[in-house]
Amino acid sequence: MNERILRDGCEAVALSGGFTGPTSSRTVDFWMSFADYPTARAWYRAHNGSVVAAYLEHRDQAAAENEAERFFMNVVLCRVLYSHALVAAPRISLGWLRPLAPFLGDPRLGMTGIFLQLSRVLPDEYPLGEGVRSYLDAELGFGRLLDYGVIIPRVQQLYEWSSHELAAPGLLDCIRDGALTYAWPFEDRDVWQPPKSLIVQMAHRALRPERRA
Repeated sequence: MNERILRDGCEAVALSGGFTGPTSSRTVDFWMSFADYPTARAWYRAHNGSVVAAYLEHRDQAAAENEAERFFMNVVLCRVLYSHALVAAPRISLGWLRPLAPFLGDPRLGMTGIFLQLSRVLPDEYPLGEGVRSYLDAELGFGRLLDYGVIIPRVQQLYEWSSHELAAPGLLDCIRDGALTYAWPFEDRDVWQPPKSLIVQMAHRALRPERRA
């Protein structure tokens, strides 16, 4: 993922700086658009476009990882897509609290790092040595609230919107009936079911996804 972001970004810098020739991919076009109009939405479209392209291109390698690694690949992907939606699709991301969404998702304000923080759950080693359940048990309250209370209830709509926003139809192969399926079997979808938690249930009631038009 980092390699794709660096490659796309460096190509955009070179083209913006006077090098000639066509862009090598649509994701570089996104970075060129960000260079011309450096808004939060343009940055997310460029960044997430590169991330999603790398995910889809290397799905076979991801499938070779162990269970815990594949689980967290899905977690990271849905969180970066959600951060983008906070800025570009606030109605989808926060419903009636949508006036707060652009502030919470603005990458210039540092709030996004809170959504993507996994370091307090994951050890400094590779590959991950424990099973998924052990990491779920260790997850901090905010992470659990964000994933199960806010994102998962609207994740199908989130992926459909992201697929259109990033011009990445292959992203729809990473979701099925509200279950994350990037290098993850649909039959094991129970890990995406919300835990029995009062705070998660309260979040579901307070932030119900709005019905589609």
